[in-house]
Amino acid sequence: MSHHDVVNGCKLVAVLLLWLGPSAEDSHTGRAHAAEHQEHAVHSSVGLEKVVLVIQSQRNSYHARRGVQRKVEILQQAADLGQGVPVVLLLHELSEYEGVWSILPVLPHLSATYGQSASWFFFIEEGTRVTLAALLQVLHRYQSQEWFLGKRLHDDEASIIHHYAFSEEPSSFGYPDPAAGWALSTPLLQRLAERIQREHLKSDFTIDLKHEIALYIWEEGNGPQLTAVPEFCTEPRDNCATTFTTYLPNCGDPVSKKEIFVAVKTCQKFHSERVPVVKATWEKDAGLLEYYSDVADASIPTISLGVPNTERGHCGKTFAILRRFLSKAVPKTDWLLIVDDDTLISLPRLRQLLRCYDPKEAVSLGERYGYSLVQKGYSYTTGGGGMVLSRPAVSRLISSGCSCYSDDAPDDMVLGRCFTSLRVPITHSPLFHQARPDDYSVTLISMQQAISFHKHWNIDPMAVYKHWLTKDEQDTVTTVQWL
Repeated sequence: MSHHDVVNGCKLVAVLLLWLGPSAEDSHTGRAHAAEHQEHAVHSSVGLEKVVLVIQSQRNSYHARRGVQRKVEILQQAADLGQGVPVVLLLHELSEYEGVWSILPVLPHLSATYGQSASWFFFIEEGTRVTLAALLQVLHRYQSQEWFLGKRLHDDEASIIHHYAFSEEPSSFGYPDPAAGWALSTPLLQRLAERIQREHLKSDFTIDLKHEIALYIWEEGNGPQLTAVPEFCTEPRDNCATTFTTYLPNCGDPVSKKEIFVAVKTCQKFHSERVPVVKATWEKDAGLLEYYSDVADASIPTISLGVPNTERGHCGKTFAILRRFLSKAVPKTDWLLIVDDDTLISLPRLRQLLRCYDPKEAVSLGERYGYSLVQKGYSYTTGGGGMVLSRPAVSRLISSGCSCYSDDAPDDMVLGRCFTSLRVPITHSPLFHQARPDDYSVTLISMQQAISFHKHWNIDPMAVYKHWLTKDEQDTVTTVQWL
């Protein structure tokens, strides 16, 4: 089935569900929330017709279905509430250009299309549940000027992923938790849309969207900082306008160990330093695993792919791994996981996540970064957090003739550029991490069931693995079932 067939099918399902209503459980939950808050909403001067909700959906078929499901739930809740009908948009449908996930490229379109009719633009994740009556109450408090609202996160320490911004006092700058949703008033969105069309961004890279959006809006003190809204929640409590389900949904039994081929990139100088950490932590959870190095070492064992070691990039080595994955030299599996020798990963959680994806679809999954997205650049799965590829994705890549321009080219960026040219979407999961736990908001990663972290620099990798990545009771508690 083609991508367009999947999307068209999702749209048909959405229309049918609008007629038939959501599932009994979701209908009961939505109506209970609506009834609880309806009497408080009637006095609000902001009707739902003045609100544009943007679901930050993705093009992959699983995520497209989730986005449609969330849209249907919101529209059904609006019908029950009787306070107007909001505009509900799926982000991935707003443009054929993949880079709209970074938000800034789509602001001019949102401004031109809805700027005259809407008062607020509210951005949510696919897993964010919204209580519309409570949302109206929140928006009613903030009127007639530029507002940037959200659940406030901050850095406890200066972070490499934020380019050590506010290093003297990291906690002084707030950025939104995307799981709780974040809102822009129309005057602010319109000004941002005008600005993005006339100014070049200071950095070509999009690394941590939520922080970079907040920095762009703040504009070195010339724009508003994030205003913390207590009703924007992740965990349920009284008076929440939003709550969040999970980044690690239950789509059924985890995929088999034998369906994931694990490729660990290493080199001779790290055989005695990094490889022992892999063997002492997560190697035991792998069904099929090989170490690829610049030299063959039977004690590990490692395999030499005939590609000299490079100080950076490793594109030549990665493409050799892709070709080997398709060859008869290794067992045939649905999935390929490529990691560095200093990547720490939870394979049980990865197996649970992969159950949600169709292995017959071309899938590139991991932590998504972007390069020159405002100028129609490309996205890529950053290598340190782990790159997960389905067999069709690898087959399409290799058969396309796309290749490295040098052995030391950045492998993750070259793969991203190739997949962009092949129209294979880069699918994002925030459970993959290019950096160490200390480089992220503790509030944020504490609510996740992380799949990976990267780098052994200034940490005890064994302690990090045990604390953040070992399977615990919480992993078995996730009960949310997605289509």
